[in-house]
Formats: sequence, C-alpha cells, structure tokens
Amino acid sequence: MGRKSLEIPATEFKARCLAVFKKLERRQYLRVIVTRHGKPVAELTPPRRAPADLWGALRGSVRVPRGVDLAAPVLVESLDARRGTLHR
Repeated sequence: MGRKSLEIPATEFKARCLAVFKKLERRQYLRVIVTRHGKPVAELTPPRRAPADLWGALRGSVRVPRGVDLAAPVLVESLDARRGTLHR
C-alpha cells in the first residue's frame, strides 16, 4: 500500500484512533489531519526514525585509566552514622 494522507473528523478519529496509529506506525500514512467542523486542529505524522535502543548505547564511551580501582573507597574522612554527622 502506498503512503498517503488522511483527513478525518475528530469524532471519527476518536473511534478509529488505534487503527490510525497502526497505519502511521507501518508508514501507510504520510500524515493524518484531524479536523473539527471541517478545519484542521491536529496533524499526526509517523516518527522520523525509530528510537535508538538504550541498552548498550554508551558501550565503549568510558575509559578507566590504568591503576584506577573503581571499587576502592573514595572518602578519606571517616563517617559517624551514630551521631548523624558525616565528619568527625
């Protein structure tokens, strides 16, 4: 099916919105114009591109310098949780 535009009244869009969204998702519609009393009130278009997968998106972007221990304590000062203070 070719890509085309759809103009649809708001009341009809309300009843068919899930089907319209599916067609937008499949790129069967280039755009959908929702009208009220014959005048455009909204324009829907499919996303320009699929959202990037976040899993692994930053892989390889962080380098740990040689000799740095990420598991080592970072505070030099002692903590005193019983008193509710951070420093003695």
